[in-house]
Amino acid sequence: MIYTVTFNPAVDYVMHTGEMKTGFVNRSNREEIYFGGKGINVSLVLKELEIESVALGFVAGFTGDAIEKGVCEKGVKTDFVHLKNGFSRINVKIKSDKETELNGQGPFISDEEIAELFSKLDKLSEGDTLVLAGSIPNTLPDDIYEKILARLENKKVRCVVDCSGKLLLKVLKYRPFLVKPNDIELGEMFGVSLENISDVEKYARELKKMGALNVLVSMAEKGALLVDENDKTHISGVCKGEVKNSVGAGDSMVAGFVAGLSKGDYEYALKLGTASGGATTFSEGLGEKALIDKLLKELV
Repeated sequence: MIYTVTFNPAVDYVMHTGEMKTGFVNRSNREEIYFGGKGINVSLVLKELEIESVALGFVAGFTGDAIEKGVCEKGVKTDFVHLKNGFSRINVKIKSDKETELNGQGPFISDEEIAELFSKLDKLSEGDTLVLAGSIPNTLPDDIYEKILARLENKKVRCVVDCSGKLLLKVLKYRPFLVKPNDIELGEMFGVSLENISDVEKYARELKKMGALNVLVSMAEKGALLVDENDKTHISGVCKGEVKNSVGAGDSMVAGFVAGLSKGDYEYALKLGTASGGATTFSEGLGEKALIDKLLKELV
């Protein structure tokens, strides 16, 4: 089974407006509501690709209830820890002549509630996959990724880590199955500017030397690069379409890669990951299966 963890899920309230004027009442032309967070995004795209997963994490209050209900209605199984206090955050995203976002902080999470999540993770066993994605909210200890990977280290669980900077570098000693920085994040980790694909490959291999089994690097308009556990490099071109959205594209790539690996080899996984990320980029929300399949044909 595949499990995803979302530490700080959110109700994303997207408002489309004309020109925004600060200090005045502005009215929207239309609105959308999405239930998300990076791990939840992975689970939702996996469901589009007909792969089952269980969404873990923390929810609280009336917004937490809405998130859980919304995710379940999409057909994703959930096993959230329900916090005693606070409410899951609301992120307001204003799309006008300029895009503006106001993201909530999220609820406080106690040590007891963290322990409850750990007890759920303790049930994972050999052959399961765990996806950890995103930054750590300030309501949690900053070494929680390390604690989770250390806890699962001897259970032969495939851990996928989608984060950047010191957060990623600190977990490499636990030999995660897959890490997925983008090319900018990869360069920042080593304090260099990556000028071409050869540079990207060079530093992706550095992450492998530090412990990652597979390194997947998204490169925006330049496509994606994978150095797999067999030390083979794969490169995928970019999908073509009108860019409408960047939120969730990286999560979609992770979902597509994980789904692809369950159905084929690393080359296919990279292509399905690229198609899934592209489908989200060309959609108002997360990419749907019909578009993913269409883009995949363009890459094969």
